[in-house]
Amino acid sequence: MSDLLRDLIICWREDPRATYRSWFLWEERLKNFRSIRRGIAQVVKEIEAGRFGNVYKGSSLETVVASIAEQRQIFKGADHAFLWKPKLRIPDIYESESNQQAFGRLLHHCSCCNSAEAIIAGIEAIDRLAIKGLGPAVANLLYFLHPTLMPPFNTAIVRGFNSVTGSKVKLGRWDQYLAMRAGMLQLNESYRDLLSNDLGAVAGFLFDIGAGRYLAPPAADNEAAREAWLAELLTARETAKKFAASVGVEPEGDRTHTEVQAWLRDLGRALGYEVWVAANDRGRIHGGEQLGKGCLDCLPISVESAPGADSIRLIDILWVDRERTRVMAAFEVEHTTSIYSGIVRMLDLALSNEVHAAEGLFLVAPDAREEEVRSQLRRPAFSRVADLQVRYLPYGELERNRDAIARFGTGIKGIHAISRAL
Repeated sequence: MSDLLRDLIICWREDPRATYRSWFLWEERLKNFRSIRRGIAQVVKEIEAGRFGNVYKGSSLETVVASIAEQRQIFKGADHAFLWKPKLRIPDIYESESNQQAFGRLLHHCSCCNSAEAIIAGIEAIDRLAIKGLGPAVANLLYFLHPTLMPPFNTAIVRGFNSVTGSKVKLGRWDQYLAMRAGMLQLNESYRDLLSNDLGAVAGFLFDIGAGRYLAPPAADNEAAREAWLAELLTARETAKKFAASVGVEPEGDRTHTEVQAWLRDLGRALGYEVWVAANDRGRIHGGEQLGKGCLDCLPISVESAPGADSIRLIDILWVDRERTRVMAAFEVEHTTSIYSGIVRMLDLALSNEVHAAEGLFLVAPDAREEEVRSQLRRPAFSRVADLQVRYLPYGELERNRDAIARFGTGIKGIHAISRAL
């Protein structure tokens, strides 16, 4: 079976529709790690201070879990386990203060430790409390804290794991999750050259099997089943190739995102600024050349030394003064991805020493996403955003006015004129 499984993993890696290319290699997945970690820290802080409240809707936990669930390639429905179900009184972390405090301690403990043994000790501690409705769905939070130690968890991953290994792991129990984790680590080690230290890769592979995109290899001693499976794999591979050829190398959403970044890059230059392009976007191709060509290779020292520097480097576009001493404007382009993570990166910049950038923070998004932007900013977790004067810049306004601003504008006045207060 091992040879067949290797063939399947290779096919999976090459399929643009599968989670390896659509989610695991997705740039926004990496950008989301810091914002989710920061959100978890906010949940812990509010629980410890007694400010978390007793409802899920509008809470800091909803903000974090929603940003995970928005990664629909693998986490669609991840928020269901945390929604308050009044008839069942689950999950019992809203009405029970002691259970809520225990949940906060688990998140804090796992945020601070850096070994699998310590994390598992925290899991076993909360498992002994038998908090009703609080099960391994929490592992999706732990994954974003420790992606090389804790795999994600959902029904499709469990189903895929059982199909590949012949196990009978059940949902809803921490001991079953830990048993699956041990098996996933073994599987990951066996195919490390095709997978990753990040357990999201092996989880994505099992998810696609559990979701029915691929069939798990049959038993080695069943020759007829083996031949039928190989024929099915060949068909899947050919279908993937045809799909890749039909859509091209780069998804349309990425092309649009890159195009808007290029607009902002060129506009910043025309207005006399140095431009920084997000560290993980500099190599993207637009107009036949790399997006970061001719742009800054490093940020001002005050930014590089800021606590949130790793997050700030991922902001889509920064306009920097000619002396390279300060950031004048920051732009987060949110085409289809989580607006939450973009806001968090803006906060990292605004709350650093770069306070002068507070008047030039812009969320750039399609015209149709304005209400979504506003609804996100109404969340309690972003109560300080109003003080930071973050503004919404619609694609349409930018496209219609960028040439005129480049020719006749000065500073960021033109951008302020076409953007909207939030």
